[in-house]
Amino acid sequence: MKDLMSIYRALLVADQASFSGAAKILGVRQSAVSRRVRKLEDELGVSLFERRSDGVRPTDAGQLFLRRARAAFKELDGAVKGAMAAGRGTDGVIRIGLLPCLASGNLGILLGGYRVSHPGVAMELFEGSSQHQIGKIMDRSLDLAFVVGGTAAPGCDVETFWKARVFVALPERHPLAGCDVVDWALVKEEHFIFGREATSSGFDQLVFERTARLGGRASSETHEISQDAVMKLVALQFGLSVVGETSLFIQYPNVTLRRLPDDGGNLDYGAAWLPGNDNPALRRFLSLARSMSTEKPTSKA
Repeated sequence: MKDLMSIYRALLVADQASFSGAAKILGVRQSAVSRRVRKLEDELGVSLFERRSDGVRPTDAGQLFLRRARAAFKELDGAVKGAMAAGRGTDGVIRIGLLPCLASGNLGILLGGYRVSHPGVAMELFEGSSQHQIGKIMDRSLDLAFVVGGTAAPGCDVETFWKARVFVALPERHPLAGCDVVDWALVKEEHFIFGREATSSGFDQLVFERTARLGGRASSETHEISQDAVMKLVALQFGLSVVGETSLFIQYPNVTLRRLPDDGGNLDYGAAWLPGNDNPALRRFLSLARSMSTEKPTSKA
């Protein structure tokens, strides 16, 4: 890269149409400005200015060079201001991993609140399973990932922010559809169907753990399909399924959602990030998440 100070002085000479005018603004001798510009011309191999008795005028090559140099200085100035803003946490980018079941609810409120309080920060969102997200944290392609409680996250800091209720999805004519709360003991021998959202959000593991504790023999099948497709299979009486509380706002024809008991029908959700990540946007996001959290921070993973 050519000497930036020499380029800056050449731009100033062009603005003032004279070496003397540029020297006066810089507070140096005219000869010092002339010498720096001449050295720049020698390095470029072209004359930037026509020297005349009434001042200077850029040559054709000079006009092209100075126009591009001015644009480059503008970009450089923007980069400096952007870095300063990012240092204050008022600008920058934060890359966040989401679980499918957390696109709304508490996380939706958090994301909305962060956008309002930090409108200059761009949010890049990624959806995937807890394990996949931890991998992206480790290769530094994500700043923070929301994961199911208990997810292995070696080397990461982890905090639990809230508990989320889960619900069993039943065919509307199922004998348990009339219950307000469906105890795990009542479904420990049932057949369950899971799709991408259930496996990514930990619903399948929840079913296995809760029914196994009761000595149940619940069976299951997993498909690479959407939750909407799973609900259609439930309506056709292929089996039961489990969904998050955000699904309460969705109408699934011929399907009834019933609450599972609070002591065993909730999942912990939190966030994981690398402790060495010094992204100011991440620090402010965590600060807001903690202020909105319903849970006390947990220890490091």
